[in-house]
Amino acid sequence: MKADNPTSEKESLLGKNPDELRAIAAGLDLPAFTGNQIAYWLYKTSVTSFDEMTNISKQARRLFSDKYTVGCSEPVNVQQSADGTRKYLFRTNGDRYIETAYIPDERRHTLCVSSQVGCKMGCLFCMTGKQGFQAHLTAGEILNQLRSIPERKLITNIVFMGMGEPFDNPDAVMRAQEILTAEYGFALSVRKVTVSTIGILPGIEYFLKNSKCNLAVSLHSPFDDERRRLMPIQHVYPIKEVIDMISKADLGKYRRVSMEYIVFKGVNDTPRHVKELARLLNKTRCRINLIRFHKVPGVPLEGSDEETVLAFQRALNDKGITTTLRASRGLDIDAACGLLSTRALVEKKNNGL
Repeated sequence: MKADNPTSEKESLLGKNPDELRAIAAGLDLPAFTGNQIAYWLYKTSVTSFDEMTNISKQARRLFSDKYTVGCSEPVNVQQSADGTRKYLFRTNGDRYIETAYIPDERRHTLCVSSQVGCKMGCLFCMTGKQGFQAHLTAGEILNQLRSIPERKLITNIVFMGMGEPFDNPDAVMRAQEILTAEYGFALSVRKVTVSTIGILPGIEYFLKNSKCNLAVSLHSPFDDERRRLMPIQHVYPIKEVIDMISKADLGKYRRVSMEYIVFKGVNDTPRHVKELARLLNKTRCRINLIRFHKVPGVPLEGSDEETVLAFQRALNDKGITTTLRASRGLDIDAACGLLSTRALVEKKNNGL
C-alpha cells in the first residue's frame, strides 16, 4: 500500500511515544489502550495506513485518519553499489531531500541516518555543509529512514552519521534514539546505536547523562589551528574541552566512545599528529576510527595514500590507542554524504522546479 504523502499537513504519529498516543486516543474519545495498539502498528509492523490496523475499529481508524497520518514516506530514489551498499534518497520538508545509507557487512547490517536537511556547521571536507542548513528533521522523519526501506528487518546497527549535526537537533535525535531502543519501539540494543557529533559540548553532556547509546566525535586533528581550518566549531567548542568532559563522564561499562579521524594527505597524517593524539587522549577511554577520504567536488583536500594510512594506524596502536580503519564502501555510487541529495537539488533547479 502506498505510503503517506510527506507534504501532508496532517500531524504524523510516527515518532510519538505510547503516552502521547494514549493522550491522542483520549482526545478522540477512544479508549487509552487504542494508543497502545497504534504504537504496536507504528513500530512493530510495516503498515503505512490506518486502514491496515485491523484490530482497531473502523470508526477509530476513521477518526485517526481525519486528523493524522501514520508518517511514512517511501524513498524517491536509490543507488546500489557493487559491494551491496545502497543509498536512499527521501523527499521531506516539502521539496527537500535527505540521504540514508544501508551498508551490509556479513552479519552486520548498518543504517546511516540523517538528522537534518543540509547542515550549518560548514566543515571544509563535507558536501552536506555546502548545501547550507535547510531544516531540522522530526523524530518521525528520522525513524522513517529505517521504517520505510526494504532492509528494515535486517538492520543490526544504527549510526547518526548522515546529513546534519545531531546535537544541533537534540530533541528530535534524543526522541528518535529512545524509540529505536525502547521495547515498545524498534527494540535495538543501546550498544548498536551510535550518535556522531562534531563536538557540540552541551549536546554531548546531555546525551551522556540521558542515553546509554554509543558516541562518536569528529576529531580530525589534535591541533587547534588545524582543526579550526577544517571545522569552524573549534572556535566555539575546542576539542580539548570536549575530550576533557568525556574523560570525566560516567560512561558506564559498555558504552563505546570513538574519535572519528579522516586522514588527509599532508594535513593530519604525520608522526607529529600521532604524538599529539596520544597526549590528548591518554586519560580518555576511547578508540580512534580512521577514515579514508575520497575526493569530493569543490573540496581542496586529498586523502592520504594507503601506505601512509596503514602506517598511521600502526603508530597509534603502538602508542596504546586502539585504532581501527573503516572500510570504504559504495565507491561506485555517490558515496560521500550529501552528494546524492545535492545532485537532486541541482536537477530540481535545472528543471525549474
